[in-house]
Amino acid sequence: MDRHYDVVIIGSGPGGEGAAMRLAKAGKRVAVVEAHPQIGGGCTHWGTIPSKTLRHSVRLLSEYRRHPLFEHTLSHMDVGYPELLREAHSVSTEQVRTRQRYYFRNQVDIIHGFASFEDANRVKVTRREYDSEFLSADHFVIATGSSPYRPEDVDFAHERIHDSDSILGLEATPRSVTLYGAGVIGCEYASIFANLDLKVTLINTRDRLMSFLDDEITDALGYHLRDQGVQIRHDETYSLIEADDDGVVLECQSGSQVRSDVLLWANGRSGNTKGMGLEAIGVAVNHRGQIEVDETLTTALPGIHAVGDVIGPPGLASASYDQGRFVGGVIADGNNRWSLVKDVPTGIFTSPEISSVGKTEHELTTQGVPYEVGRAEFKNIARAQITGHRVGMLKLLFHRETLEILGIHCFGEQAAEILHIGQAIMSQSGEANTIRYFAETTFNYPTMAEAYRVAALNGLNRLF
Repeated sequence: MDRHYDVVIIGSGPGGEGAAMRLAKAGKRVAVVEAHPQIGGGCTHWGTIPSKTLRHSVRLLSEYRRHPLFEHTLSHMDVGYPELLREAHSVSTEQVRTRQRYYFRNQVDIIHGFASFEDANRVKVTRREYDSEFLSADHFVIATGSSPYRPEDVDFAHERIHDSDSILGLEATPRSVTLYGAGVIGCEYASIFANLDLKVTLINTRDRLMSFLDDEITDALGYHLRDQGVQIRHDETYSLIEADDDGVVLECQSGSQVRSDVLLWANGRSGNTKGMGLEAIGVAVNHRGQIEVDETLTTALPGIHAVGDVIGPPGLASASYDQGRFVGGVIADGNNRWSLVKDVPTGIFTSPEISSVGKTEHELTTQGVPYEVGRAEFKNIARAQITGHRVGMLKLLFHRETLEILGIHCFGEQAAEILHIGQAIMSQSGEANTIRYFAETTFNYPTMAEAYRVAALNGLNRLF
């Protein structure tokens, strides 16, 4: 006999968790189906948490090695990639424990197994070949996330060829790494490996790094990656990848070749929908495995919803969690009293890190918006001088006439934290959202937040 719930959520990553908590608080009987042995999804086990923990540990090690006060201790700092990974896995374990408590306190059932749809109101959960059960529900939320895209002509079974999931299981520190794909994942890992003093080659299939960002920010990133020793090759596409016991050779269509100990494929992701039986019940899935939804995150079937990476961009854990809460409200109330933010903040954890929200200069120019720019260079900020993190800048884009803040772009240490001050002001309406707020507000000194005052005064001085 089927177990019946008000809502069954498939996937326990940020999107599934957000939906589960919202629905449980509304008094719904909720179950979460998770295909893996532990909850948390790709964010906790293969993506955000382990990679950002790894980046933090590598950054600390790099700063220690380069600091003149500790030069005499370098002989005791032989830390390799596997040792750094262990710290990343410990944080993932702690995150799992925390999230298990959330589900337990809110009386959400966790069911481990792979869910596939029998019809629009029923799923089969398979744990082993001969061990399965059926769940029925009034509503389903699909939050299965995404996985690295693996082209068929690349041998990912070879120990020297990895994607962003398998690279977290690398058992030895290589001397050289080739990264194919210069998006967020490729650039983040280029920074990680460069700070481990490895020989790094970054192959970009486009003419710019992360073209969705402000041009000035990506120019700065490219400069500092090269300064860290990364070789960047733009407009290159692979024609052949071959691996043997001695290394990996990536041959490009241009004829150029790159040999390294390890290759990390970081070019594209696909929605985790294979084998779920979605097409058979009338739920549309595109060529990337992503589910098509409307503005309420509902599929063609009214009782089936989807959130997070499985529906495509922006592919951020923060946005996925909000989408889960949003669709939970749609299910619980029949509508939602709040809407998803239009401008989703972006955090990219390169070294230095990048964060942005709102319009870029290119977008404003294309749209014919009269704008001005206010800048604060971190090298002139007292807190940056104290900490030694002088690389970076804060950039405010604002309307020349109304002074409304149109975009905020930050490059440097703690950029993802600094950005949220500006995001809070951007979300206000009318005169509350102008660059004057930053010029006329008292900031603690010395802090990195003071960069807002410096940038605001810089921008206003360009007008008057």
